[in-house]
Amino acid sequence: MLALVAACSDDPAQTAKPTESTKVVGYFTNWGVYDRNFQVKDLDTDGAAGKLTHLLYAFGTVKDGKCAATDAWADYQKPITAAASVDGAADAPDAPLRGNFGQLRKLKKKYPQLKVVWSFGGWNDSGGFTTAAKDPAAFADSCRQLLDDSRWKGVFDGVDVDWEYPNACGLTCDKSGPDGLAKVLTALRSALGKQAVVTAAVPADVEKLKASDYQAAAAQADWLGAMTYDYFGTGGDGDANGADAQDEHHTALQSPLSGYSGIPRANATTTATIDQLLSMGVPPAKILLGVPFYGRGWTGVSSAAPGGTASGPAKGKYETGLEDYAILADRCPPTGDAGGTAYGHCGSEWWSYDTPDTIKAKMSFAASKSLGGAFAWELSGDTAKGDLLNAVVTGMGR
Repeated sequence: MLALVAACSDDPAQTAKPTESTKVVGYFTNWGVYDRNFQVKDLDTDGAAGKLTHLLYAFGTVKDGKCAATDAWADYQKPITAAASVDGAADAPDAPLRGNFGQLRKLKKKYPQLKVVWSFGGWNDSGGFTTAAKDPAAFADSCRQLLDDSRWKGVFDGVDVDWEYPNACGLTCDKSGPDGLAKVLTALRSALGKQAVVTAAVPADVEKLKASDYQAAAAQADWLGAMTYDYFGTGGDGDANGADAQDEHHTALQSPLSGYSGIPRANATTTATIDQLLSMGVPPAKILLGVPFYGRGWTGVSSAAPGGTASGPAKGKYETGLEDYAILADRCPPTGDAGGTAYGHCGSEWWSYDTPDTIKAKMSFAASKSLGGAFAWELSGDTAKGDLLNAVVTGMGR
């Protein structure tokens, strides 16, 4: 696999120059069709589908060591109206395939370059991977059978493993051993074939990275997506995805590119995460840089700069302590930057998030490391004009 290259690989400010294999990846969540009202059609109307190389559909679950859907209604049962349909045609109530999967089929027909990958796990549903790792072949075969279900066969081009975290602790603790993830990916590659897309999301925490053999995992994967965000959280319910809330009463940058004055942990940066993966022997072309399309915020803050005291998490529209970029761009515009990311101090609130400018700088960093591309968590947080995804694409020089 070729990767992002820069004319001068030692200069992180160098404009990214992608090859044909540079990946532009975005996550679409099945729960986003509810409160957020972010539909598959929005990927067409906001232009995202034409810019992405891969769309990761989150999440399926791992139940009894086997792949399974999490929300049948949203995934493949809900009748889609003509107004919400990619091609303007409503689903018949008795159509064999409706919901998101039916719309994804239509989206792929309109954008034949787009690969769609079913992502399994996530913060809430990773516990089943421990069982899957005990019999990887059975797990992989169950995934193959699920992807080949006659109702939606052809919609999905592969499987993304979002295991939080192999041989380490997330919501639950895993003791599968350093080779657990590699075994699972090896089995998936065998079951799905060479042409399938097989990927994995990997932790940003350096110590969690040390717990598994990511070089072996990368050998079987098209890429490893480094979750280079959520280094620090607010202690709100928005921290359910594993943000480190060890210092919840002090503001901190949730996705810094580099260190900054007052950072709670020196190695809690994107640079440290990428350097750790590279030092473990993961090829740079098989590493994707993660970019958050949301921010984390505190209230009752004492300082405009990072590190000030706070009384607790700020209110978010959907989750406490968390807010989509599309909302923050108006609610609390940037007032400063540090560590290669932005923050906004608005009255008693303080928010940390990426902007189009900081994302472009991160893409230049990715080029300086010859990384394989970038991915976004997750697409519903962007503006209607796709300002953040546009920054990813233009930052790569596409």
